[in-house]
Amino acid sequence: MNIAIFAAGCFWGVEKKFDLTKGVTKVEVGYTGGKTQNPTYEQVCYEDTGHAEAVRINFDDKIITYKELLNVFWSCHNPTTLNRQGPDIGEQYRSAIFYLDEKQRTEAEESKKKMNETIFNNNIVTEITKFDVFYLAEEYHQKYLKKLGKY
Repeated sequence: MNIAIFAAGCFWGVEKKFDLTKGVTKVEVGYTGGKTQNPTYEQVCYEDTGHAEAVRINFDDKIITYKELLNVFWSCHNPTTLNRQGPDIGEQYRSAIFYLDEKQRTEAEESKKKMNETIFNNNIVTEITKFDVFYLAEEYHQKYLKKLGKY
């Protein structure tokens, strides 16, 4: 299996979008891109940890490619709003791609450039950052919308 890590606002909706994507075998929500070790949801939301709410995606590249996952990523949020998605405001809601290797970095940069030129009028603020560590969110956040019967 391959792994992709994206941040696109509140992780519940992003998790749902990727969970329903063919070729995705597992989606977990958590925190990445910050400086605090083992952060809690409360710390990420109310302290300056620097983390983004993110999803870690396992996928079968025989069914879906990383490039195709990037298209899903762009379609599930507004990448032109800095540290905001809808009513959610804060650094934890930023748009970010966390690449695991140079191939992912290159594909992310190419995809961002294409989307910027064709769809988003050169207004994308999505960061593309080397992945460091992913902290799994608390259990009650995992499959939150599914638990509520929202899919």
